[in-house]
Order: sequence, then C-alpha cells, then structure tokens
Amino acid sequence: MQRCGVIICRYSTVYDPNEKTFDKILIANRGEIACRVIKTCKKMGIKTVAVHSDVDSSAVHVKMADEAVCVGPAPTSKSYLNMDAIMNAIKQTGAQAVMFIYFIKFFQDAEEAVKIAGEIGYPVMIKASAGGGDMRKADISTNISANGVCCCLQVLADKHGNALWLNERECSIQRRNQKVVEEAPSTFLDPDTRRAMGEQAVSLAKAVKYSSAGTVEFLVDTKKNFYFLEMNTRLQVEHPITECITGLDLVQQMILIAKGYKLQQKQSDIPINGWAIESRVYAEFMHYVFGNSIFDDNCYFAFLSKVRVDSGIQEGSDISIYYDPMISKLVTYGKTREEALKKMEEALDNYVIRGVTHNIPLLREIIVHPRFVSGDISTKFLPEVYPDGFKGHMLTAGERRELLATAAALYVAAQLRSQKFLGDLRVSIVPAESRQCELCVELDQGVHMLGVSRSGNNYTVEIDGEKVEVSGEWNLASALLPITINGKHRNLQCLLRTAAGEITLQYLGTSFKLRVLSKLAAYLGKHMPEKIPEDTSSILRSPMPGSVVAVSVKPGDNVSEGQEICVIEAMKMQNSMTAAKTAKVKSVHCKAGDTVGEGDLLVELE
Repeated sequence: MQRCGVIICRYSTVYDPNEKTFDKILIANRGEIACRVIKTCKKMGIKTVAVHSDVDSSAVHVKMADEAVCVGPAPTSKSYLNMDAIMNAIKQTGAQAVMFIYFIKFFQDAEEAVKIAGEIGYPVMIKASAGGGDMRKADISTNISANGVCCCLQVLADKHGNALWLNERECSIQRRNQKVVEEAPSTFLDPDTRRAMGEQAVSLAKAVKYSSAGTVEFLVDTKKNFYFLEMNTRLQVEHPITECITGLDLVQQMILIAKGYKLQQKQSDIPINGWAIESRVYAEFMHYVFGNSIFDDNCYFAFLSKVRVDSGIQEGSDISIYYDPMISKLVTYGKTREEALKKMEEALDNYVIRGVTHNIPLLREIIVHPRFVSGDISTKFLPEVYPDGFKGHMLTAGERRELLATAAALYVAAQLRSQKFLGDLRVSIVPAESRQCELCVELDQGVHMLGVSRSGNNYTVEIDGEKVEVSGEWNLASALLPITINGKHRNLQCLLRTAAGEITLQYLGTSFKLRVLSKLAAYLGKHMPEKIPEDTSSILRSPMPGSVVAVSVKPGDNVSEGQEICVIEAMKMQNSMTAAKTAKVKSVHCKAGDTVGEGDLLVELE
C-alpha cells in the first residue's frame, strides 16, 4: 500500500490515495479554523465549500475554498449560526459532510435561564453565549469563579468503540475567561495525574458514544485533584500544540472517523514529543484593565520563520466588529520548554503587524515573566501579575539607556544617508565619521543629552557618563531592526520615523515614542509656542468601532465623575463609557443600536 506524507510544522498528514473519504465537505465556520480545515482537505483530495456572511465575502477562507455560499448578514445569529441557511447551503452544493456546526440553546433573558436552571437542579455551569473560555459555577444566589489550573484533554474516538487521549493542553493563562497563551504539555501535571485524567476523558467519550475529536476540560487544584468542567465536541482553537507534540493531524483524524474508519493508533503510540506553545494574537488595545479593545480594519505583514502561523487574515483583510478579533495563532515548538519559549520570544519580536493595534506587548511580557517561565501558573495569573491592568513593558535603567542609544544611532544613520544623493555629498547636520555629535532625545517627558560617535556601522552613545555600543546593518527601509547592543542581539521594529525627529520603536514587545533633535534644534524648540491640548473631560468619544448597546443619559441630566454614560459593544465585549467629571449633559450624539467608529463623538458635557 502506497502512502504519501506531508509534514508541516510538527504534524503529519499521511494519506492513502485508495483510502476513500468524501468528495466534498462544507465548513460551517470562518477565520483561521476554517482555513486550517481547508488545508488538510486539499492534501486529502477533498473539495471544500465555505459559508460566509455578507461582510466576509472577501475573507481568506472564502478564497481558499473551492466553492462559497453567502448565508446571511454580518451578525452570527443571522449567518454562521443560522441553521436553515446552513442546511440550504448543504443541499445547494451537494456537500457530503459538514465541519463545525454549532447547535446552541440561547436564553432569551435571565428569567428563562433561572427557570431552566431550576429544572436541572443546582449547581449549574453557565457559559457565555457569545464567547469561549471557562464557565462559571452558580448556585441560587451567587456566582463563584473557577480557580486553579485549567487543563484540556484532547480525545479521539471512532464509531467502533475505540478512544484515545492525546495528552493535555495547559490553558490557565486567561483574560476575561478567554485563553491567551496555551502550552502542551502542562508544567503542573505528573504522569499519574495525566493518565488518570486521560482515562476519565476517554470513559466520558465512550459513555456518550462520542465519535470524532473532542476536548474534555478539567480544573485541577493545588493538590492535583481534578474536576470536570465541560466537553467541547469540536476542534478547539488551541489544537495546534497537540498536533506538535503528537505528530497527528487532528482534522484528518476527524474526517477518517466521520467516514467510519477505525483509529489506527493505540494509546501506547501517543507520545509527548517535545514542547509546544501557542500565543493568540488579537487586534486589540491592551493598555486598559483588561477591558476595552480598539480595532482598525487595515492590513498586516508577518515576517516569521521556523514557527507555525494559523491565520484567517491577510494583507488588506477587514477585522470586523462582528467577530472574534483574532489575527493569528502563533505556535512555536522545541525539544524542551525553554527552547519553545525562546522561539516564541523571537517570533513575537519579529512579528510585524501594521494597521491594527494588537496584543503582542502582553503576549511577550507573559512568556518572559519569571513566574510563567518557572511554571507557576493559574487561572488568576494575569489579574495577580497585573492587578491594575497591563501598561506595557516597564523599562529598567539599563533598558532605557539601550532604547535611547538605539534611537540616537538610528537618527544619525538616517541623517548620514540623507547626505548622499546620486552619489554626491550634501550638507548635513551630522558631523563626519568618528566625530562626536550631541543630540537631545525625549522619552516619557524626560529629556536626555547624548553624545554619539560612529565608526562604520558601529555607534558609541554616551548617556549620563555611561557608554552604549550599538551596531547593525541599519536598513532604514525595513520594518525590522536587528541590532547588537553591548554585545547582545536585539530585534526591534521601527514603527514610525519622521523628518521632525519623531521615532516610535517597538522594543521588548512594547512601542515607545521618542523624539530626537540636534542640540541646536532642541535649543530653538524651547522658544516655540506650546500647543494647548484639547480638553477631553467635557467630551466622550468612542475608543473603538462598535455598536451602542445602551445610553443612560439625556440632555440636561446631571452626572457624577465615573458614572456610566453609555455602553459600546465590540468583538463580543461590552465596554462601559463613563463621565470624566461631574457636570451637566449638554448633548447626546448617539442612541442604542447605532454603529459608531473610533473617535466618534458620543456625548458632550457642559
């Protein structure tokens, strides 16, 4: 029997041309997970049908599929969760199988939820209708947040009574009950606990006669007691890290099982081969108390190597307010956890995204944090490490000197290039090579006087009596800025560089705004009139594109500082907009149901 193998980033799609499955599969999902399914289908010779909403007509998964059917307008309830439209698409295209249809029971209001809970009997587990993440335990009067370590056991079960567990995924790093960073295996589980959890997961799958890939989620306490949370009967977002450590293509396994084939593996065949880490890259603004997000609908570029990137976004894609704001799943693999973490750090530093604000600063801070590196992880990691919200990387004195020196060297390199035009030298404010120039660099409202000297591509920058050596190729046309600072390699990104000396650098994951001026320009700048900033305490603007859920005030109302004025919903999250001062409402420029853009005026105060 001839078998063909395609190995991509630590998982293998091995197929037999004579192993018949389906001619055509409809994928009732969108984004990176739909793209992932299509890739395996293509390798197996299966045609695919994509369904999409009207705003997703140019989405990547639509372009990748052999056929595409519009199933309704943007809201998921009217398109991707519109079962009548999905069934019509199946009939229209003649698809023989369907991947990822969700049949969900939505409660109309709290009264209905309480009634159903009473029929089931307390305690019950409640899950958000518009998002994933952990559930919450509820008794009659209180909601108790789950705590501990969250581990997900991947299972495979066929239609012949066979079932396997494919080890666990550590999913404890969560923000607003949404997973942020996952890894496989878990640093917390020992072999005995892993085996016990795996056997329980398999027993559950067999008890309900489940067949396909599924995930059984457990909460594990500090004494390694584990408690069942839920079973997800689908391919989960974080499945790539399981594929990395087992070498199995889970999509292929799901297709073979659906066709009726027996599992070819035994439990003893399932390895833990190395370590894999996944970072969920989202389009959102992180400098809040893990709340409000901000989005744009432009493009991005990714410069990556030796990592796996699962994405449903490409240059020019729109990141709609109606759906999950995921840009990609960034996955790294190593023989050890240390190697996988180092690759992730490098991948995040080299991930270039433009046009949208993203969460890479947070992701990088997590994977280098001493507590995370040591494996001290729980579902409370983020609120405990950042109780006041994530504010970006906090520079040490040495890191601040590195950043200042890099900005100065970049400025001089740009000035030196400006001396030349068609091979002829032009006058420049930068002295000749080996002569020192004095620069003024502004950072975080601080002003620093620096001395810079150059020899080839090497710069010596003197800051407060300390010397910093900076060297690199200084390709000013590249978004990436790989340099060496005091003998240590760093990957920075130049996000902005203007003729006025403004430079924005992404350094250690976080973007920093600097201004570099010559000594003369800095002196003259002191005599320039200052621009008076806009008084924003009297106006409320939308910090993100979204829809207005509620407006709590009307003209003439008196409001107190911190009082909620309106609620904006974006990307399945509701964000409370509050008054910046105590005042009377002058005018209201929005109403419930309106769609607003970033910066749109919502309410004016007197």
